[in-house]
Amino acid sequence: MQFDQLKRRDFITLLGGAAVTWPLAARAQQQPLPVIGFLSSLAQNDQGLIIPGFHQGLNGAGFIEGRSIAIEYRWAEGDYQRLPALAADLVNRKVAVIAAISGTPAALAAKMATTTIPIVFAIGGDPIAPGLVPSLHRPAGNVTGVSFYSSPLVTKRLDLARELIPDGGIIAVLVNPENPPSVEEGIAAQTAAAALKQPLLILNASTLGQIDDAFTSCRQQQVRALITSSDPFFFNERATLVVLMARDALPMIFAEREQARAGGLISYGSSRADAYRQAGSYVGRIVKGEKPADLPVILPTKFDVVVNLKTAKSLRINIPTTVLARADEVIE
Repeated sequence: MQFDQLKRRDFITLLGGAAVTWPLAARAQQQPLPVIGFLSSLAQNDQGLIIPGFHQGLNGAGFIEGRSIAIEYRWAEGDYQRLPALAADLVNRKVAVIAAISGTPAALAAKMATTTIPIVFAIGGDPIAPGLVPSLHRPAGNVTGVSFYSSPLVTKRLDLARELIPDGGIIAVLVNPENPPSVEEGIAAQTAAAALKQPLLILNASTLGQIDDAFTSCRQQQVRALITSSDPFFFNERATLVVLMARDALPMIFAEREQARAGGLISYGSSRADAYRQAGSYVGRIVKGEKPADLPVILPTKFDVVVNLKTAKSLRINIPTTVLARADEVIE
């Protein structure tokens, strides 16, 4: 009898302890995940080129989307006019961090939308000139990030274009007037061309119609080679640029590896995937408690030449052996 009473008391005690423990466990499971606002100038259908690297950086910081962190995605689809509203929406949702991935316009829209929510950018331009940060080593404020841009890139692309046309001629640079870093690349190209006494033409395009107009100008001006600046709009429209390049048999130097892989002739630049990974890592560190002002802006250290020999053969363009010797990737 005493044994049965003891068992009953133990069972009641166990139930009482469970009554206290279970609600605590349930409340712990219901704690909301930190939410990251993801703002991009690019198109949603390009997320396969963007998100894996970003996730890799987050995972390295200990976060997995859907399990320990949530992400609200906003894609401008190359329309920079949409960015302020998209950034404001993320601010209204009180996200923990805004990841402004790919495009200075996205980073600027995020900065204009908030001075308190941390912002991590991954852009292809100089972050100081447009006012994103006052210093690379001491970014200050609520903004830091990664840039896959370096000023020598423009000169190197110009050198590649000149190697493609050893007998000389006009080289053009395609610039997006709505993106300040793209404009700066055009100015840098003009400075480099002047020093080399290389005839250079700057062509502006921020719409598909203007891209068509730019290629018309190339034909009228007898342009021998065309360089595209690093710009999200040109990245989005890489298929269009490749089609027009093939139509006019016009040698083109692109800024992005992905553009060469999409059928472009040659690209020279740093790795977007690395930049997205580093940005994801910074986002994770900030969620853990670090401050953007304490995280210096990361710059690229490696630049790759990608040559698409398949495209060269279809355009009947001979790639100089000096270029092939420097290629980090050859597409055949």
